[in-house]
Amino acid sequence: MSTKLVVMYPKPADPAQFDSYFRGTHAPLVAKMPGLRSSSFGPVSGPDGGEGPYFWIFVGTWDSKDALGAALSSPEGQTAVADIPNYSPDAPTIAVIDSTDV
Repeated sequence: MSTKLVVMYPKPADPAQFDSYFRGTHAPLVAKMPGLRSSSFGPVSGPDGGEGPYFWIFVGTWDSKDALGAALSSPEGQTAVADIPNYSPDAPTIAVIDSTDV
């Protein structure tokens, strides 16, 4: 069992700037969050290769909801959350998944 944080971003006005900022600035901030076991992120497409319902998705994995909560309330987590408006002026959709890893 693990808990996943899924952040789904709408298409920004400048996709190249979003990509550059996320990879160069935001991802290193997220990597410092305590308890983060793994993460993946990137642009999204639909099953047919066309435009997806979101522009970009981030998925981070923690051991539990408590571990995720501790990470988000940590100074590193607060810094990462506060950074979101710097590259995504439109708020992302955020979901938490209690997942069974197989």
